[in-house]
Amino acid sequence: MNARYLALELRRTARAPRFLIFTVGFPVVFYLLFSSVYGGSADGKAVLMVGMAAFGGMTAAVSTGTRIAAERAAGWQRQLLLTPLSGTGYLLAKAMTAMVVALGPILLVGAVGAATGVHLPATGWLQALGGTWVALLPFAVLGVLIGQVATADSVQAIGSATFLLLSLGGGLWFPPEQMPAWLRGAVHVLPSYWYGGIGRDVVLHDLRPGQAVAVLAAWTAGLGLVVARRFRADGARA
Repeated sequence: MNARYLALELRRTARAPRFLIFTVGFPVVFYLLFSSVYGGSADGKAVLMVGMAAFGGMTAAVSTGTRIAAERAAGWQRQLLLTPLSGTGYLLAKAMTAMVVALGPILLVGAVGAATGVHLPATGWLQALGGTWVALLPFAVLGVLIGQVATADSVQAIGSATFLLLSLGGGLWFPPEQMPAWLRGAVHVLPSYWYGGIGRDVVLHDLRPGQAVAVLAAWTAGLGLVVARRFRADGARA
């Protein structure tokens, strides 16, 4: 991966304040608004905090990748194909940028949660925040894929619908136990269910670590293969 190109991507993202406000600020606002629903329940507030941290991280990761659609429309991707930057380096830089940006909302929601009465042991904080961040990788790749297949006009709607549906299906807005029985079984195939389960496990202790890693790894590998194939197809047409 080209370190200079990665640094360029990070600088470009930092210069988009509206994007950062949406991806970093909204999860904090949602946490503060919804925490009143749980009243004095410490466990309920902790579950909400890890869910909003996961939601913010996933929103940032997917949204960062979807910006590729605008670059494709402007011809920027075709220009990069004429440089020594490899397709793999380009895709890795996009995914790594998404991961770095996603760290912001995860840490900020965690800090606000701690300031508003969420108490976890040190290992619990590490799992809830660090584990959630590491598990974001398939969503970073998913954002790149959406940016590769969507148009500049449709990418915002597709990206928003994707992370909202994954958030609801993954139990990031409310515990999966509150879903209808028929839906609880269906959402197990979603990567967001296992992704959100990493943080929820700190409170609910219901995660199956081996299965979670297997599902998230399978989604990452599968999405990565599709992204690579799509990039080669774009290169052939350029």
